[in-house]
Amino acid sequence: MVIDSAGVAVINKQNELQRIRCLGKVKALDEAVSEKPLIGGTGIAHTRWATHGEPSETNAHPHSSGTFAVVHNGIIENHEELRELLKSRGYVFLSQTDTEVIAHLVEWEMRSTDSLLDAVKKAVKQLTGAYGMVVMDSRHPEHLVAARSGSPLVIGLGIGENFLASDQLALLSVTRRFIFLEEGDIAEITRRTVDIYDTHGNKAKREIHESNLENDAAEKGKFRHFMQKEIYEQPTALINTMEGRINHDNVIVDSIGNGAKGILEKVEHIQIVACGTSYNAGMVARYWFESLAGVSCDVEIASEFRYRKFVTRPNSLLITLSQSGETADTLAALRLAKRKGLYGGINNL
Repeated sequence: MVIDSAGVAVINKQNELQRIRCLGKVKALDEAVSEKPLIGGTGIAHTRWATHGEPSETNAHPHSSGTFAVVHNGIIENHEELRELLKSRGYVFLSQTDTEVIAHLVEWEMRSTDSLLDAVKKAVKQLTGAYGMVVMDSRHPEHLVAARSGSPLVIGLGIGENFLASDQLALLSVTRRFIFLEEGDIAEITRRTVDIYDTHGNKAKREIHESNLENDAAEKGKFRHFMQKEIYEQPTALINTMEGRINHDNVIVDSIGNGAKGILEKVEHIQIVACGTSYNAGMVARYWFESLAGVSCDVEIASEFRYRKFVTRPNSLLITLSQSGETADTLAALRLAKRKGLYGGINNL
């Protein structure tokens, strides 16, 4: 996918919402911000490839409604019904996107509360679909509220500052400490605090992960694009995965997980499901499974697997591959397979 637009919104010292959006790649936004700097301590930004609405400055994120600004990854499936509801309440839509619906919905809910967190909680209950969103309100400049459902979000923990992103790679230059939000989580962050609530609204504790990734993990380096880089990194990823799990010519089966030996002895067929470079790795694995283990293997792109009616083979093992561990189609395919009685998974994180 190619970025078609980008934007940034910042709350300045006067608690005013400042926003710049540009058509094209991030470089265009960088040039625009250089000409008109945005000064403030709280901000959100986004790069977009069109799902709802054509590529344009108007459709670029962040979207706003009054004092609110929103960035969002995912697809809101019931956005048309919500759009009509909000129009009946007097809201005027300036874009064709589903994300603007979120901005107006939060603004509406905020009319009955002084808490941005509560407004977001009420708003997300009305959404159907996938979202990883961050909301800010210029009247509450110290706060950001994030919500995750079907689209990844990670919190980066700094010293006197905290961050949110869809992937830890975006934050490696500022922190090595991360909290990965779980499905249904809502988080409220300030410069010094992080509060997370689970899908039931209860305060939750999430593990802090220390990343050992190098800064150049987020850079293309000598490669033409990230897909090419990830393909060439697969031998290293394979070595890291096998380390501690192979002793000379023997596989230490228990290192794979409890009960792995009993499961693997029954396997008669393997189904690999993945996207992008993980799909490329799966194609290689198919040759190895069939030539070395003598077990038949199929490989399928996750978006195809999850939407077709598939036949479950007896004693079939499903392996899902994901470079980030958060690929939406792959996770959906895994959930579907579990309902069908298949189970298995591996992530290269």
